[in-house]
Amino acid sequence: MQYRTLGRTGIKVTPYALGAMMLGSLGNPDRAEGIRIIHRALDGGINFIDTADRYGDSEEVVGEAIAGRRDEVVLATKFWGPVDDDINHRGASRRWIMQAVERSLRRLRTDHIDLYQLHRPDPETDIDETLSALSDLVRQGKVRAIGSSSMRGSEIVEAQWMSERRGHERFRTEQPNYSILDREIEREILPVAQRYGMGTLVYSPLAGGTLTGRYRAGQENDNFRSTRTGMRHFRDERRLAAVEELIALADETGVRLTHLAMAFVIAHPGVTSAIAGPRTMEQLEDTLAGADVSLSDEVLDRIDAIVPPGESIGAMDMVYRGPEVGDASLRRRAAADRSAA
Repeated sequence: MQYRTLGRTGIKVTPYALGAMMLGSLGNPDRAEGIRIIHRALDGGINFIDTADRYGDSEEVVGEAIAGRRDEVVLATKFWGPVDDDINHRGASRRWIMQAVERSLRRLRTDHIDLYQLHRPDPETDIDETLSALSDLVRQGKVRAIGSSSMRGSEIVEAQWMSERRGHERFRTEQPNYSILDREIEREILPVAQRYGMGTLVYSPLAGGTLTGRYRAGQENDNFRSTRTGMRHFRDERRLAAVEELIALADETGVRLTHLAMAFVIAHPGVTSAIAGPRTMEQLEDTLAGADVSLSDEVLDRIDAIVPPGESIGAMDMVYRGPEVGDASLRRRAAADRSAA
């Protein structure tokens, strides 16, 4: 594995990061296998592990796996989402951040977190409040660097401005969704992150599994994931048609589709690491087998012809798009005010 610098932190990380969401109750409940997968990733050269407090017992699996190997690992986790029924055990308030970090430290069996990330923007909490609390964690030595996830370009700029104005620690990384099928971040998110010297670790480089070749156009698929509510992207005809073109390209170039997809995202100069989230050892081995794949300009040009730069074909249902998109009342005037007359 090569190493890249995580933004301007000076921390060196591998272009592949291990996402641990599927290692535990949300994916593979066999804890012993989850630990073996983490050990294999470390032995295979990956030094970057990403998880979150809301990923079931993933933090516990990671903590058990890295015991005795903590210094080898650049460890990242996230806070924000609800972890139980307590209304205050979520969000980005100082009250919750100070509790959440202690919980994560206990589960991860460590005295510090290398990268502590705001999992989603919290419109109910002033970003000044959030950055102030996170800055205190850095000063206390419990956190080495802080990052954001799924922020829009304007939110990244606002956070950077607030840090400069108030003297807070600033977000050193951003974690957006990025794949061959989901390229919108090339328009604004990646350029803004580069402008502020932020590292970028992208999630779902396989488009949530769509770029594994398992989901094909014109074929019935009764896979559990493809039939779940909120997983319509597995049946999106436009996305599946693009996948067919990408499969043909992969076959022609002699590269597995999964390797093509991973190599594509780490080829962007604004991307530091791509998060691979295996559920099984077989999936991890496939990821590691493609580590030396490098795409030529010709292949990248042909991918651009299938999915134009800065564009997405369909979208994954679970991707955060902000309250302005999800809440109809924020994008619709009162019925009496909708006409021009």
